[in-house]
Amino acid sequence: MRRAARLLLYAGTVAAVLGLGKYHAAEIGHYDLTNSSRFAWSFAYAGLLGLAAYGVGLPDLARTRRIAAVLAVMSTVAAAAGISLVQLVVGDALLPRFVVFSAALVLVPWYMLCAALAGDTRARQEERDRVVAVVSLDEEEALRTELAQGPERAASIVAALRPDQARTERPDSRPLADAAAAGRATVVVLDRVAQGDESIVAQAALLHERGVRVRSLTFFYDEWLGKLPMSELERLSLMFDIGEIHRARYGRLKRLLDVVVAGMGVIPFVVALPFVVLGDFVGNRGPLFYQQPRVGKNGRVFSILKFRTMRPGSSAGEWTAADDPRVSRFGHWLRRSHVDELPQVVNILRGDLSVVGPRPEQPQYVEELVEKIPFYDLRHVVRPGLTGWAQVKYGYAGSEADALEKLQHEFYYLRHQSLALDARIITRTLRSVVRRGGR
Repeated sequence: MRRAARLLLYAGTVAAVLGLGKYHAAEIGHYDLTNSSRFAWSFAYAGLLGLAAYGVGLPDLARTRRIAAVLAVMSTVAAAAGISLVQLVVGDALLPRFVVFSAALVLVPWYMLCAALAGDTRARQEERDRVVAVVSLDEEEALRTELAQGPERAASIVAALRPDQARTERPDSRPLADAAAAGRATVVVLDRVAQGDESIVAQAALLHERGVRVRSLTFFYDEWLGKLPMSELERLSLMFDIGEIHRARYGRLKRLLDVVVAGMGVIPFVVALPFVVLGDFVGNRGPLFYQQPRVGKNGRVFSILKFRTMRPGSSAGEWTAADDPRVSRFGHWLRRSHVDELPQVVNILRGDLSVVGPRPEQPQYVEELVEKIPFYDLRHVVRPGLTGWAQVKYGYAGSEADALEKLQHEFYYLRHQSLALDARIITRTLRSVVRRGGR
């Protein structure tokens, strides 16, 4: 139903813009909409409205009607302002003001309705995925923590058994099946030890016949949490294809799209440049740009380019904290707005970076982590990214523990690398920037 709410939101957006455009063409402007350039721009405006709605979190993330109303107004106003700005820049009325502003007004209640529909199904989704886990104590604690931190699919653990508690040697004893029945479970999760026990697998097979889904710990992490479990990283490091390596067409299309996106990004970079120069002169004096060595594809070291946010003379050899005291006041604004990242369009055009990929780390950190995590270097078989799955799922990393946590998400990205996942990451990044205002 949440998927239906999304489809209704986007379909309603297209219908509203085209319907109002058709009405304006027939009753006010007296022209044929389908034979004019406004027909194509109607789809462009509908796409902008849909992107703005997704960016603010509609229809999924609106927890109350009030929040839904605020987000609906924000998204439609932003889209209307965006298309108006484009018209101002090109000096032409690409769409009538009647269509632009009427669509924005009409879609506010529609977006609220779609948000209500998504909200009504959210509780049912959380109730539906009831998990019985046959795992170790450490794995149980990790699962409970992960499920409480924004999983890809909502679920709750209704029972947890150790493998020795779930196994049985008597035909009349079925502890796993009994726990699943008592908890009205819809999913059973088995760790590696449980999968190797015939009596546990036999009970899981019986539950499977009754309609209960059965997953290994690895596949549960993959489907519900959008990551791979830490305990399985080394074993799985070679057991999946990587799009950038094993699918040549994907690699070429990804690079082509990188160049297109970076080319478009040159415009805001050039526009922001004089404002950053002025801001640095007032409150952040020193060099305009900051360059730092990072490890890229196949271990090649390159210099990443950013607008400087730290005070001159600050040490760069330490993990950066979320509220680092070395960052100047103007630098904080650059980070929150992500303007400091704009110079990286140069890195993308040079081929150092991709738009989407594992975030590149400094060489000294990579050397330390490779020694501690033998499979850590696998992340360097693909081009690093401006944003990535680990960034949108986990956020800021400021320690070795954070780096290990993010690696689980990066393995998920390597395993599922595709243009569809890249697009999903980009839209989630835009949503994060709009809703949280940066890091």
